[in-house]
Parts: sequence; C-alpha cells; structure tokens
Amino acid sequence: MNDVAYFNNDNFCGVIKVHRQSATYKYVLGQRTFEFYDLKDLMAKATPARSGDRLAGVAAESSEQRAIAQMLLAELPLKTFLQDLLIPYEDDEVTRLIVDDHDLVAFSVISHLTVGDFRNWLLSDLATPQVLAQVRPGITPEMAAAVSKIMRNQDLILVAKKCHVTTAFRNTIGLPGRLSTRLQPNHPTDDVTGIAASLLDGLLYGSGDAVLGINPATDNVAQAIKLMQLMDEVIQKYQIPTQSCVLTHVTNTLETIEQGAPVDLVFQSIGGTEATNSSFGFNLSILAEAEQAALSLNRGTVGNNVMYFETGQGSALSANAHHGLDLQTCETRAYAVARKFNPLLVNTVVGFIGPEYLFDGKEIIRAGLEDHFCGKLLGLPMGCDVCYTNHADADQNDMDNLLTLLGVAGCTFIMGIPGSDDIMLNYQTTSFHDALYARRVLDLHPAPEFQHWLDQMNIFSDVHNFVLNDSLPAAFSASLNTILEQ
Repeated sequence: MNDVAYFNNDNFCGVIKVHRQSATYKYVLGQRTFEFYDLKDLMAKATPARSGDRLAGVAAESSEQRAIAQMLLAELPLKTFLQDLLIPYEDDEVTRLIVDDHDLVAFSVISHLTVGDFRNWLLSDLATPQVLAQVRPGITPEMAAAVSKIMRNQDLILVAKKCHVTTAFRNTIGLPGRLSTRLQPNHPTDDVTGIAASLLDGLLYGSGDAVLGINPATDNVAQAIKLMQLMDEVIQKYQIPTQSCVLTHVTNTLETIEQGAPVDLVFQSIGGTEATNSSFGFNLSILAEAEQAALSLNRGTVGNNVMYFETGQGSALSANAHHGLDLQTCETRAYAVARKFNPLLVNTVVGFIGPEYLFDGKEIIRAGLEDHFCGKLLGLPMGCDVCYTNHADADQNDMDNLLTLLGVAGCTFIMGIPGSDDIMLNYQTTSFHDALYARRVLDLHPAPEFQHWLDQMNIFSDVHNFVLNDSLPAAFSASLNTILEQ
C-alpha cells in the first residue's frame, strides 16, 4: 500500500491510498474503499457520463465513483498500458497491431510520466507541435484515451490545436489555419441529376476540398462505378483540385479497381476491436491490400494518402464486440487501425447512432472533442461529422457549439450537406452554410490548392474574406441550365 496523493476540495479531504493486487485497483478514502476490478473497469468508470456506457453496464454508478476513478487513473504510470493489455494479445489483431507497432524510442520522452503528469506535460509549453509529432509513435490509443478522461473540454481543445497533421492527394489537407469540408451530395435514389445539383450547390459555397464523398443508396459494384465516374467527370471537367470517394465496402472498392474504375480514395468504416471489424466484413490484411491497390493507380498529384476511414463511439457495442471496454476507449483503439494505413481523412460520426449511446447535446459535444483530441494526438488527420439523430435530446444549437469548438481546436474537416438534413441517411449534420460560417468567424481557409481554384473560378468575389459572388460563375452557367431543363 502506498500513499500517492493528498486530495482536498469541497467534497473530499484525506490521504488516498492505492492498492494494486492481481490487476485490482483500489482507493482507500478514510473508512471507505473504492475497488475497480481491472484496468478496463477503471477506464470505464473514469469516463465522463454517457448513455452507451450505462447501456453496456460499465459506467460509473455515481459522480463520486467517477471522480475517484479519475483520481486513481491520474496516478497510473503510462507504462501500465504496455503491461496490462485491455484485450489479450492472443485474442485480438488490433491489440497485436498496437503492441507490435509501438515505438519505445519515441515513448522514452514520456515513459516516466503518470497519466496525470502526461496531461500536465501536454498542456505545457514543452509539448510543442514539433515535440508532439516526435512523441506520437510512442503513444498508444489506451494512453490517449486515459489522459482524455481526466481532461476538461478546454484541455482537449488546446492540445488538439497543437497537434499538426498534414496529408495530401490532389490538395494539401490539415495545414494550420485551414478547415476542409467533405461535400456530401447523397440522394435517396442515387439520382444523377440530384447528385449533380448538390455538387454544384456545395462548390458554389466553397465546399468540397476534403473530398466529394457519396454514401450510395444502392451499395453494389456497378452502382459504385457509376457514381465514381460521375464525380470523376465533374473533377476533370472543372479541373477541381480535390478527390472523390464512394463510401462503399472496401471489398467493393477492390472490385471497382479491378474493373478499371476511377478510384481516388478507398473507404471503410472501422472499429477498435478485431471482432468489430469482422462484423464489418474486413480485417487488417484486406485494408493493406486495398491501400496497395489504390496506390498502384497513382491518381494523386501532390500526395499519395489514399485511404478514408470513418469511426464513431458505439460501433463496438452495437456489434457486441467491445470486450467490456467503454465506448471511448474502443473508439480510440480504432485510431490505431487508421494510422497504420496513412489515411488522407479520418472522421468520427459523433452522434449518428443515437441517444442510446450519446443521449444529449452535452454528451455529443464531449464525445466529439474527445475523439478529435485522441485522433490528432495519435497523428491522424481528424475530422468530425457534427451530427445527431432526430430522436436525440439535441438540436442545431448544440451542433453549432460543437462545430465552433472543433474549429477552434484545429479540426481537419467537417461535412457539407445541402440544408444540413441528409435526405438519404436521415440525420442532422452540418450544411454548406455552416462550413462557410466556421470559415468566416474563425478565419479558416480551404486547402491552398482548392482556395486558388475558388479564386480562379470567381466563386468568391473576395476569396480571402469568404465573400460570395453575386452572380453565377460562367463555368457553371451551362451546367445549371442543363439541370434546370431536365
């Protein structure tokens, strides 16, 4: 038994004693003992409240228990996460990936720290963008998840802001002072005219530098190729320095490549456990095959990051593949999968599953900031689909708050949807107008190559101050007339 801290605030006062026996974590506070069965139990109990953890039966039973868990977690050495694996090495290929790819040399800079010390170091002036880049191969997802659990929202924002992650394909994503957007022209019947109209609408608001990305209503190879060809024609016709992606299953994309389709990016939804990814119908070897296939096409002009991943808290629980872990720790483990394959884009679809997992605006905002922080800390080009379902206890004001906070935090990209209401997926997200708001209020510019194109096309009368043109750019007039005539 070792005395580790003297805690004094309005609720508690006393010496906290930590016991570590057979992977059991205990706090003795006066005459009371708080016990956590193992590290994953401690991590779950330390997590800020959310409905999904309550649904899984892993959440703290009270605010008092959560505070105690956070205090104990703060005293744990970071080395603990290399010794006490949350999912056994033999049982899970994501665990094996995390362990096998861990860089001990990079870790040596922070190896002497506890989780609490790590938080303080991240917030300090010692943790410059350059130092954070050097250290990130030594940070495991579990370390990132643990430290996020004891950080305030402003802490998550400040550190994420210092994490600079740049990727490139036909433009350069993630430079400081930039905010990119995915133009998402979904249509409930994959109608070509409807998709084209949404593409035009988004481009006229300056959206689309992250990717022109469609969720197909009909998910098969033939339809994917049709949509790929449509977007490629738009990109080629107007010489847009951006990339396209049909968000179909990775195995479908592999087939489209074999058939000669114009594939820019390979998409896949990913999770933080092998069982989750198995439920999605893929494993790490399939992702590696897909990355190599996309690279072989050599379609990038300024870079070769060819992968696009989406994540979201709750996917592992939905698949009954969470191994007793909390939502956020599972989510952060998914980022180990992502960074293995050098993605151009990664985003958390933060409120998509619904209130069963993130109940209200407060929980969605917190989850979005956690995901962005952890992803950026681990070296990912992290974006966010700032969204909620219609039955969640949230509204567009909550999304405005999260959007603004993520913009301050240096978020890589957000979604751009006509009217913020996705008519195919039936959820509320961010619109072209929202993206323009974020750029204007925070002075965040598109990718430099895309900004130059916007200026050349006269889409903005003043591209540096985001002033829209009063008249339709000449290059688009004929296209719009064609749409109106149909």
